[in-house]
Amino acid sequence: MRWLKWVAVGLVLTATAAAGVITRPDRAIRVATGVVAHNVCSKTFVSRLDPQTVFAETIGRDGLRRLRLVLRMQVDRAAKTVDASAAGLLGSRAVFHDGLGCVLLHGPDPYVLKSDLDALKVPKAPPLLGEIAGPGIVQPSDPALRTALDHAFEEPAEPPFRRTKAVVVVHDGKVIAERYADGIGIDTPLLGFSMTKSVINALIGILTQQGLVTPSMPAPIPEWRGDLRREIEVEHLLRMTTGLALDETNSGFDPSSQMVYLHNDMAGFAVNAAVVAPPGSRWAYSSPTTQILARIIRDAVGGPEQTLAFAWRELFNPLGMRNVTLEFDGAGTLQGSTYMLASARDWAKFGLLYLNDGIVGGKRILHEDWVDFSAAATLDTDYGAGFWTNRSDHPSARGRVRLGIPRDAFFASGDLGQRIVIMPSQHLVVVRLGDSVDPTGDIRGLGRLVKEVIGAVQP
Repeated sequence: MRWLKWVAVGLVLTATAAAGVITRPDRAIRVATGVVAHNVCSKTFVSRLDPQTVFAETIGRDGLRRLRLVLRMQVDRAAKTVDASAAGLLGSRAVFHDGLGCVLLHGPDPYVLKSDLDALKVPKAPPLLGEIAGPGIVQPSDPALRTALDHAFEEPAEPPFRRTKAVVVVHDGKVIAERYADGIGIDTPLLGFSMTKSVINALIGILTQQGLVTPSMPAPIPEWRGDLRREIEVEHLLRMTTGLALDETNSGFDPSSQMVYLHNDMAGFAVNAAVVAPPGSRWAYSSPTTQILARIIRDAVGGPEQTLAFAWRELFNPLGMRNVTLEFDGAGTLQGSTYMLASARDWAKFGLLYLNDGIVGGKRILHEDWVDFSAAATLDTDYGAGFWTNRSDHPSARGRVRLGIPRDAFFASGDLGQRIVIMPSQHLVVVRLGDSVDPTGDIRGLGRLVKEVIGAVQP
């Protein structure tokens, strides 16, 4: 049956070429199997979702659909691993570690924290943020809110499907409506993808408040001290204006795809990028720049275990976030660009930190002006510093305003339509999580949800 494998190889190469990847297609295919292995691992062992459903939804996304006939996946619950391949070739394996989520294996054994993980997470004081809801699901009391949730979960007759998993609406600090898809509940940690970048923004903001980091300081990267990259500042990393050759295209061959799915030390890969423009002069969306920030956080607090303790002590515990998993790369650095999981309510609590200008329970956690700094547009884009923003004249920002998302809104955003929309003028945070394969992440659906929620809460 060897000939069947070679037929499969031909299908894989044809599909990859059709996607526009003609150089080293094996790398793009390895990225694809890495995406499958890691995402199925995280959603199976952390979120506790059905792996076959996760696999079917994963291979329906852009970049993987062309390979769906040859992609394979196998879960070993005893070993807590997920293997993925393209017809048995170019395989990737992800392994789950309790409390730490999943990591792809790339040769050397990945770093595993040696301390008592639960002890690192134990709060030393009660949360600063009061409870935002009781133990049960908050059903909307207003018919208009109920209709808004109905619309958020309804599916079109034809693809692309929305696959909304959770919606939480917080007004004046309390949950006023929430809904979850089958198999998902209040405590289910869900993958935020690039919303993790906003969490990295918060950790840098805390370090700034503590005087350990400032946006205007040169990025403390030893590899950059002897060349032009020494001019790159922390703010350039936050705003993705480093001028490094790290543009993200999600082609499977771009630096971001390779960093996340092919490298053990993600930041170690990213810091070796060449300069293609002066820092601050050019914007390009780039997960590797955020991963470099994750390394800066690790180095500032003293190492991997200290990073986890810092995140829980300074951010998650004060907010009362309980169902959070921060995943690490194989070198012991937070996978800060992509891989944090949290329950929808916990993501909402994170949004409240920014809605309240970085103050929780009367204590300032984020540096003064940090929220406005984060929401301010970068150059002529609709991106701020770790958040997307409507405080811009960019066509995308104006389009979102026309959909009903307020002008002062800014939001954390992740692949497949993960969103935390923060609206200070409305005292609102709206969280939407799902697996939308629409290229925009169902931005029209989000706009309708926000518009209908605002209409329901306005007197």
